[in-house]
Amino acid sequence: MRPANGLAPTAVRLLIILQHVRQYASEAPKAAGNNGLIYGTAGVAALGAGYWYTAGRTAQAEAPPSSAEEANVPRKAGDRAVKCFTGGDQGFIKLPLESSEVLSHNTKKLRFKLNDEDAVSGLNVASALITKYKGPEMTKPAIRPYTPVSDEDTPGYLDFIVKRYPGGIMSEHMHNMVPGQSLEMKGPIPKYPWEANKHDHIALIAGGTGITPMYQLARAIFKNPEDKTKVTLVYGNVTADDIILKSELEELENKFPNRFRAFYVLDQPPKDWPQGKGFITKELLKTVIPAPNEKNLKVFVCGPPGLYKAISGNKNSPSDQGELSGHLAELGYSKDQVFKF
Repeated sequence: MRPANGLAPTAVRLLIILQHVRQYASEAPKAAGNNGLIYGTAGVAALGAGYWYTAGRTAQAEAPPSSAEEANVPRKAGDRAVKCFTGGDQGFIKLPLESSEVLSHNTKKLRFKLNDEDAVSGLNVASALITKYKGPEMTKPAIRPYTPVSDEDTPGYLDFIVKRYPGGIMSEHMHNMVPGQSLEMKGPIPKYPWEANKHDHIALIAGGTGITPMYQLARAIFKNPEDKTKVTLVYGNVTADDIILKSELEELENKFPNRFRAFYVLDQPPKDWPQGKGFITKELLKTVIPAPNEKNLKVFVCGPPGLYKAISGNKNSPSDQGELSGHLAELGYSKDQVFKF
């Protein structure tokens, strides 16, 4: 039987959920179970082909070498005191590994000492560094971009969270490093120039280690008392152990409940997992991120190749974002509203 308003019960529940999600920017979250309600009703469990794998059941691919990334280093750095990385003709710098901390079966937190204990990295938001390694039997060096997870204003060191991928030259080398060994780095590599209140609301769609530039951006927003930007994160992983920076993200959500909300999706969730199950679907995005007609919105995407293909389409190069496709295009977002890290 239909209620007096003429809507079917399922439609009524969906309207309530949508209202709950859209209102989170002005209401504190009540309990962790609320997100589970959203996921369950939105029907996000295992819909469509899995994007975590690009060939069979191969693990998330490490980003391939990119000479274009190196060419994208800016000619000069900004106006800050004592910077380790200044861009331009500085070239690669060797930084020694200070410590290595195991976070999970395939993830480590690596701390590198800067060349001056009073220096800061020289990175701005959002930017990254490129790393270089050439083994004794390698004809060409491996070059990979990484985004530090330590604060840009922290002096003396850089922290990276690195996931080890089988056959990944750089990630395996970094996991095998011991304190005292050095790694060559260069930068900063500019990604997306951020300034306070550049957008009213941003949506961050990440998979795996793609969370690092998202965290860099969110951290900069919430450390600045003048920045009032609202942030919605949708973060997909294979298992619960693969979730990177979970405690840091939870801390942001607890400190800024009216402006930050995170939604987690697992391909292989544990039995009692209360949040999203399966993959980041179009239905989930339609339910939890700001609608394409919302004023001054920006959507950021970062993750393995399969995630880009499903969510937004791949970018052509560091300077060419390519055309928008995938879930975001189908939901009505424009190319100008989306940035692919």
